[in-house]
Amino acid sequence: MDKKNESPMEIKIIVDDSIAQGIYVNFLSVLHNKAEFVMDFGRIVPGKHDVKIQSRLITNPMAFKQIVKTLNENLERYEAHFGTIDSDMPVPKGVVQ
Repeated sequence: MDKKNESPMEIKIIVDDSIAQGIYVNFLSVLHNKAEFVMDFGRIVPGKHDVKIQSRLITNPMAFKQIVKTLNENLERYEAHFGTIDSDMPVPKGVVQ
């Protein structure tokens, strides 16, 4: 099938009640190898010297690239509407970015 003639796939998103509440995170560490990306989302608490990982997501390189693209598009829309986000926060010592 020619990609030009493909119609967009409609996806129904279902969020279970246990997931809908969400988890607050303010830290992300990304690890990768040839086959996958591992994203550890965590929370840094003022006055503490450790990070509690709240969730680990593992995905393949193609999906990771699409996730990054989607995040960038949403950040651009957010800043166009609300203004530029000041992101000059220092990276904690020992964190690999």
